[in-house]
Amino acid sequence: MARPVTLFTGQWADLPLEELAKKAAAWGYDGVELACWGDHFEVDKALEDDGYCKAKRDMLKKLGLEVYAISTHLNGQAICDNIDDRHKAILSPEVWGDGEPEGVKKRAAEEVIKAAKAAKKLGIKVVNGFTGSSIWHMLYSFPPVTQDMIQAGYDDFAKRFTPILDEFKKLGIKFGLEVHPTEIAFDIVSAERAIEAVNGHECFGFNYDPSHLGYQGVDYVKFIRTFGDRIYHAHMKDVWWGHGDGTVGVFGGHTEFADPRRYWDFRSIGHGDINFEEIIVALNDVGYQGPLSVEWEDSRMDREHGAAEACDFFKKADFKPSQVAFDAAFEKK
Repeated sequence: MARPVTLFTGQWADLPLEELAKKAAAWGYDGVELACWGDHFEVDKALEDDGYCKAKRDMLKKLGLEVYAISTHLNGQAICDNIDDRHKAILSPEVWGDGEPEGVKKRAAEEVIKAAKAAKKLGIKVVNGFTGSSIWHMLYSFPPVTQDMIQAGYDDFAKRFTPILDEFKKLGIKFGLEVHPTEIAFDIVSAERAIEAVNGHECFGFNYDPSHLGYQGVDYVKFIRTFGDRIYHAHMKDVWWGHGDGTVGVFGGHTEFADPRRYWDFRSIGHGDINFEEIIVALNDVGYQGPLSVEWEDSRMDREHGAAEACDFFKKADFKPSQVAFDAAFEKK
């Protein structure tokens, strides 16, 4: 078979996992990528209860589903960010604590390491997430931003994430950063700089997601070919751009998703401008055989319709690479 098609549960955390899993199985998914929030994958329970991971796997297996990765985006975001009240809304009370920034960052880092330990117990090898960034607010260079200021952000990232990655290495787990605005890496150049910052650490790679690249004007297929050996997981999500009314640009104009004035917006699979056939070919070329994890984010579409349609899309669109040259039959014997 071609790659497994899975569903990322992050946007479905309002549903109990078993209820969602039954839906995913009915839609035709092969497995799931479990979010570390809601009841989908509770890291503390996984570490404290030796039966927890087995129970999760057994429940999924009965429905014909596997689990290939877990995701700790919310805690990861707090590690390198400049902490403010927005983070209180996405962090547990235990991680938030008294809100003192350095304490929040340290507790968030501890949670990401715990996620790797839980992943090992679950029997998987990839933890996806965010890093946050202390320099995202310096994106536009006025007042003037020096390269020393930018380098300080990468140095901060290296200081905070290298110990995390070292723990991942001991556990045999990879960290997949979802390259994304607000992270230390948000395009190809910044991703290269992030790798350099951690001295090419073998456990640092990417959870590929074309939707965060295309609307920026970044070549999302070139990303695959540039970082082929560091793509540890792949999100499948669509996006369109150039569909607004000319009043809102690529930075979003402080508008909400689904505002018709927006230049870009996330769309359900097959309804945006991403060329998924080019992505499948490139993933084959670099030898990626992990799951295609559908991340549903489309404010204009019923999510159950979108999830079912997306699964069907990739069941048809994905294909194995050829094992023979197309003209081999013409060779003389």
